[in-house]
Amino acid sequence: MLNIAGLRADTPGCENQVFLDSAGSSLPPRIVVDTAIAHLRREAEIGGYRAANERLADLDAVKTAIGELVNTEASNIALSDSASRSWSDFFYSVPLGPGDRILISGADYASNAIAALQRARQTGATVEAIPSDGSGQLDLDALKAMVDERVKIVSLLHVPTNGGLVNPVAEAARIARRAGALTLLDACQSAGQLPIDVIELGVDALSATGRKWLRGPRGTGFLYLRPELAATLEPGRLDLHSAEWTAPSEYTLAPDASRFEFWECDIAGRLGLGAAVRYLLDLGPAQVYAAIAERAEYLRKALQEIPRVTVRDRGTQHAGIVSFTVDGRSGIEVRDRLAAQAITVTVSHRSSTLLDMSARDLDSVVRASPHCFVDFDDLDRFISAVRDS
Repeated sequence: MLNIAGLRADTPGCENQVFLDSAGSSLPPRIVVDTAIAHLRREAEIGGYRAANERLADLDAVKTAIGELVNTEASNIALSDSASRSWSDFFYSVPLGPGDRILISGADYASNAIAALQRARQTGATVEAIPSDGSGQLDLDALKAMVDERVKIVSLLHVPTNGGLVNPVAEAARIARRAGALTLLDACQSAGQLPIDVIELGVDALSATGRKWLRGPRGTGFLYLRPELAATLEPGRLDLHSAEWTAPSEYTLAPDASRFEFWECDIAGRLGLGAAVRYLLDLGPAQVYAAIAERAEYLRKALQEIPRVTVRDRGTQHAGIVSFTVDGRSGIEVRDRLAAQAITVTVSHRSSTLLDMSARDLDSVVRASPHCFVDFDDLDRFISAVRDS
């Protein structure tokens, strides 16, 4: 069982507020902050190159820890500055031409959809959305009917940004794989709060951020790449880290996922990300995931009992995001009223998940996302504040 008092002591930011925005940018544990700051101070003492050289083994351990978390080898992990960077670097490396088809999820994130639309304009490919079923999750029967040999890549979304549903990723990946399509999983909202086993999920690539449920620094993220793809995909951008200049007119790509990395990076941020992932592994991921789910379900049930409040989560399996609206109040009004009481939530707007929110005629939803360091007194304080808003 998790030691909640210890978790809160490790998280100074939760002492004077009710923090319910781990789906946005979570509060890092003390070890993450200390690790990043210590490296910045070391850079100030001896310079960035020497400071980085002192931490080469620790930098390698960042990928090892991430690999342990998602069940893969460190060589299949590329570090980046964000989930969006990881997602787009892989997506733009997939060859596309006229008549090719790109499938996106019905609740896909705006950044993914915009990238898909841009590439379609550039290449003559088309973009089509996979419908949602009656529960709101990805419609597997519709996906089966859509895939054919012209589908080159399927964008799958594990957990949407605007609600708590969990999509049936493994089943969708199997359908796409049988048709010969590549699958790219956006795990931005699931890494750190749900079990992720890339072998069981069967996806070709996975992108995630450090700043959300993993509780790492902003400006960090990673890409998982199925090892067989390292020999077939060339990123759209290369440098002397992702490739080697071997002759005046020749270069050789890195043999593994590091071909999706650049040499210049935020060393302090990456070390902080490694500390965050190791902190999660040491706590026991299964215990952390269970604590998040318990808190989210507690909020969901309590909010459903408040007049004028509508819980907007869909799907048959729920994650740690609880989305809701309050009659007569905009999402921003609710957020700001709660902020005035030292309660932190955020708002997900229609433009972030345009297809899904438009289909449901929603302009915005308020998003509460409790991590394991949030105690039940905090949750009750939030519920009372919503009831009185």
